[in-house]
Amino acid sequence: MIVSSYLLILGEREAVAWVLREGRMAFPPTSRSEVGKLKVGDELFILTTRGCWHNPTRDRTRVIGTAKVLSDVVAYEEPVTIAGRDFTRGCEIKVEQLTPYLTGVELVPLVPQLETFPDKRAGAWSIRLRRPLLEITEADARLLRDALSTMSGEPADVLPGYLANIRPVAPQTRR
Repeated sequence: MIVSSYLLILGEREAVAWVLREGRMAFPPTSRSEVGKLKVGDELFILTTRGCWHNPTRDRTRVIGTAKVLSDVVAYEEPVTIAGRDFTRGCEIKVEQLTPYLTGVELVPLVPQLETFPDKRAGAWSIRLRRPLLEITEADARLLRDALSTMSGEPADVLPGYLANIRPVAPQTRR
């Protein structure tokens, strides 16, 4: 069986908490070919965007851990709502390594070395992160694995820091 590697792109802190707490990934109802290709055994590099933590001037796009896909992507009987958005399908995952809260492998310095981002111009590569999954090459996966190995730990040891610090997004009020 050929294993593929993907960036699992999370752009909302509540989604990070849900994924880590539930051991599942949920996908929006929009049709995405990469979601349909995901299979048991695939490797996921959990990536948080710089807007994920609601402070893009402080935060950076980072790979915070890895996970393995444990089940096929299936439709949910009832949508899952996370931070006001509905997700209609998903799969089981097992988080295998995780960096401490608000740390991780910063992506921007690695872009020149990553084959997955052929357009290296400032800002041009980041458009590829506007999706839930992005397939990456084996060379890119190896580079990310090596970078994570020095800063990640056992999920059971690190997860409480995420869950204690991630607060729900306050509902917006109309004026």
